[in-house]
Amino acid sequence: MKKIGVLLSGCGVMDGSEIHEAVLTLLAIDVAGAQAVCLAPDIDQRHVINHVTGKEMEGETRNVLVESARICRGEIHDLAEIGTLDLDALVLPGGYGAAKNLSDYAFRGAEFEVLPAVAEAVRSFYDAGKPLGFICISPVIAARVLGREDVELTIGNDKATAGVIESTGAAHANCKVANICASKEGKVISTPAYMLGPSIRHVAQGIEKLVNAVIARA
Repeated sequence: MKKIGVLLSGCGVMDGSEIHEAVLTLLAIDVAGAQAVCLAPDIDQRHVINHVTGKEMEGETRNVLVESARICRGEIHDLAEIGTLDLDALVLPGGYGAAKNLSDYAFRGAEFEVLPAVAEAVRSFYDAGKPLGFICISPVIAARVLGREDVELTIGNDKATAGVIESTGAAHANCKVANICASKEGKVISTPAYMLGPSIRHVAQGIEKLVNAVIARA
C-alpha cells in the first residue's frame, strides 16, 4: 500500500489547515486505496483567530502539531520524523496556516520565507523523484522552494498571488477549481481549491484529481 504524507498546519482556515481541504484529501487517499500519514511541525501558531468573529484572540497560543491532530483523530507525526516514515508522496492542503505557520507569506508577501523543516521536506521529496501535491495557497511554498527548477503551479487566477509565484522563478497557470496543474512530468501537482471555490463539491473535484494523480505517480 502506498503511503502518502499529508502535511497539516493547524486546524481552521484562518490560522491553520483548511479543514474541508484536509479532510477531502484524507478521504481521496483512502478511496484510492492508499494510506494517509499526517504530519505537522511541533511549533506554536503565529496567532489564534476566533473563527466566529475573524479577530485575533489576544493572549492565546496554540501548537500546530496539537491542533492538526484534531483533524486526523490524533494519528499524527511530528514533521521532524518525516525521514523515518518511508513515504511515497507528500501533499500540502491549504488554509492560512500554510501562509502563516508553514511559511510567513501572509505577513511578508513576496519577501516570504518557508519554515526550514518544510522546505527541507519538499526539497527532499522533489530530489528523490517522489510526487508532491499542493492545494489552495500552498503552491506558494512550492514556488519558493522549487521555483528555480522551471516548475509550473496554479493557485487559480488571482493575479497578485500568481505574480508572487512567478517572482520566484516558477511559472503560473490559470486553472479552474475542478482541474489540476501537473508539472515536471507530473511530479509537482497543484489545484486551486478554495482559492476559487465556490463550494465544497467543486473543491472536492480538484482535490480528488490531485490525489489520484499523486498516487498514480508514487
